[in-house]
Amino acid sequence: MAGRGAEEHPHGADRLCEAGDRVYSRAVRRGRVPRTDADPVPCLLELALLHPDPDDMDWLVPTSPQEVMTRLLRGVYDEVSASQRRVGSAVAAFEWYAGLGRQLTAPAAPAEGSAIRVLDGLSRIQAAMDEATEACTTEVLTVQPGGIRREAELTEGLHRALALRGRGVRMRDLYTHVARHGQGLLNYLELMGDTVEARTLDEVIDRLILFDRTVAFIPANADRTMALELRHPALVEYLVTVFERLWRLAIPLTAPLPDTGIEGISHREQSIAALLAEGHQDAVIAERLGISVRTCRAHIARLSETLGAASRTQLGVRIAQVGLDGHRTALTAPGQEPPTGR
Repeated sequence: MAGRGAEEHPHGADRLCEAGDRVYSRAVRRGRVPRTDADPVPCLLELALLHPDPDDMDWLVPTSPQEVMTRLLRGVYDEVSASQRRVGSAVAAFEWYAGLGRQLTAPAAPAEGSAIRVLDGLSRIQAAMDEATEACTTEVLTVQPGGIRREAELTEGLHRALALRGRGVRMRDLYTHVARHGQGLLNYLELMGDTVEARTLDEVIDRLILFDRTVAFIPANADRTMALELRHPALVEYLVTVFERLWRLAIPLTAPLPDTGIEGISHREQSIAALLAEGHQDAVIAERLGISVRTCRAHIARLSETLGAASRTQLGVRIAQVGLDGHRTALTAPGQEPPTGR
């Protein structure tokens, strides 16, 4: 409540200090208290809870609790009324600005030119991809994570790929090394001919499709039932740069994977060793390399046997010793020194 001295005193009549509560309670019980009792608690006079006794100025009489309550409720009512007026003003302003927006001519298609558009549902994603395919005239860049490509996945976008090939659009695709073992991918590339160039890496980023370096599509959730359509030039250019750097690191699908330099260790096991050295769990390694957890653990077992490691901790030490953690450029077999020279 706002009493006469509310600005000077740290509390109101609804929350008295401990000393003020004692003096006011005593005044209510007895009908009055000596003025000297109120000297330590000037708040009672400031808040008009005590006032001089007109018959004897050395005494103070209390304001009745009913009157105090009336004052408090009046103050609360005033505050609520002021808040309601502010809410009404805010609503009126919002309705005014919303009305201005409705006066604008609606675009032919909602948000088609937006820099970022959320596509919710497979049908909307497919429709947007079809539109981008029809508008594409030069180049398509894609990143396809995961392992061996299922026939259904390859067939899903085949009509778009054939339409692009028919217009002479060039395509470059990035896959994981594991995808090399899928016959479906090999059949797809044979069908597309020299229109598509494919390369592989140990692991790639999440799915990405870029049309003419002007529009990009990326997943917006884990199960890929939502996607983002990106048309902001800075965002698209950033994704193009990421793709080009991965492309330079990747190995053409027509070229064999390089030897690891360590007898008995495959290229896939080298990739697993590097991820183990980074501290990743089996499930994470399997997902990043596009293999099953069971296959991943089988590779880890073979890796342990090849390096002579009896435990997971010892395996980490042996991986570092032979340079499979990526911290040494020369790969050496157990018990051998790294080659010297360039």
